[in-house]
Amino acid sequence: MKPPTAPTLPPLPAVPPLPAVPTAVAALAALTAALVLTVHHDGYFTDAAGLFLRYAACWVLFALALLALRRVPTDRVVPLLLAGTLAVTATGLVAPPRTSTDSYRYAWDGRVQSAGISPYDHAPQDPAPARLRDPWLFPTGAACAGPDRAPIPGGGPVPHCTRINRPAVHTIYPPVAEAYFLAVDQLSPHGARHKPLQIGAGLLSLGVSGALLLILRRRGQDLRRAAYWAWCPAVPIEAVNNAHVDVLGVLLAVTGLGLVAERGLRRRAAGGLVLGAAVATKLMPAVVLPGALSGVRRIRDAAAVLVPAAAFTLLSYLPYVLLSHDSVLGYLGGYVDEEGYDDPSAGSRYALLRLALPDSWTLPVLLAAMTGVSLYVMLRGDPGRPWSGALLVTGWAFALLTPGYSWYALLLIALVALDGRWEWLGLALAGAAVYLLAPVFGHRPALSATAYGAAALVIVVAAVLRRRWETGRPGAGPRPETAGGGQRPFDDRIRNS
Repeated sequence: MKPPTAPTLPPLPAVPPLPAVPTAVAALAALTAALVLTVHHDGYFTDAAGLFLRYAACWVLFALALLALRRVPTDRVVPLLLAGTLAVTATGLVAPPRTSTDSYRYAWDGRVQSAGISPYDHAPQDPAPARLRDPWLFPTGAACAGPDRAPIPGGGPVPHCTRINRPAVHTIYPPVAEAYFLAVDQLSPHGARHKPLQIGAGLLSLGVSGALLLILRRRGQDLRRAAYWAWCPAVPIEAVNNAHVDVLGVLLAVTGLGLVAERGLRRRAAGGLVLGAAVATKLMPAVVLPGALSGVRRIRDAAAVLVPAAAFTLLSYLPYVLLSHDSVLGYLGGYVDEEGYDDPSAGSRYALLRLALPDSWTLPVLLAAMTGVSLYVMLRGDPGRPWSGALLVTGWAFALLTPGYSWYALLLIALVALDGRWEWLGLALAGAAVYLLAPVFGHRPALSATAYGAAALVIVVAAVLRRRWETGRPGAGPRPETAGGGQRPFDDRIRNS
């Protein structure tokens, strides 16, 4: 007699996957709504911790939107990417600048130049250009009670103040940035305030997205990478809402690297020229120059990039040298002192190095480390992918310098979009954490070391896992660029999804 058998249950119905496009649209809509709420929240001085929580929530939704984008069919990626880019960028326009007053200096520099005065000759509080002041940039009376107002001396019994930070010092911005400020002022309607600069920054941000798509298409790379820039919360907040001129430098740097990656000395020379314009916008893009020299074996190839870059940077200062009576370097030296870059014992710079080294060692070790990374990129990098080496140099410069201003990372984000190594985005979030939370909780060096240390740990772990994945593929060894954390191997999976 056979033992009784258990009844056979019918197979469970297969759970259909969520529709790819509607899921991505929903994630993108949630990200856009969260960004609007974050930009509307005027809590930098009153609720910085709450503001950071909103910002962190935007980053979580950003990650979910990127995951959803992976499953979107290739033929629908570009329309969805462009629609999301417009929506995310527009969120930066819904309120005045929230976490930075730099754009007020831009507006003043543009106005001074329109009056035929060099922006390098007078500080905003100097009496000489006082006739150019208006109540928007230079409030009086009760309007001076705001926490972002700096007092102006010599105002008499009625308080005089300005929205411009550091009103006692001359401008710090290089000539291409100053030319941009002048252009915005000339194109702005009379009495316009912050909105023209925000709109200009929004257009530049869209230009970066377009340049990324063009370069990725020409190189046969997955266009989804452009979303690392186009949908990143830092872009509408720092590039658009705060209208930081860094976005112009990013556009020029991305364009320059795209030209350098093309074959031929003329294209490389054109790329060097554009990279020089990027350096003459904010100086920081100079950090991508080792990447632009990736794999260069001949002196003429290196000279084709460096000579035009140096020539443009120097010549762009010439009109202002002729126009100005004071130094065109402005407050640059004072800024370096103020930020503690020349004194490791001050501030929160070199936070990770200071965990293991005496203060007197940090600067020499930093210089040695960055020299080593730069030489590695120039000797072992892929000349067809200069942004890969540029990301490596820029990323480790951020990790070792531990800057406290979140908008500096805009350049890093664009390089991630070109190269695809998403893990470097953690440095951008670390900078935001230091910038927003340090004034609230204090202990800036410890906070900086914690935030940047966590980001660096993610980078190292991801590089190790990527190397194992690359070397574990049948018949495939590590590519030259992956030895430094290189090209993102998961792009093949994305492309085939």
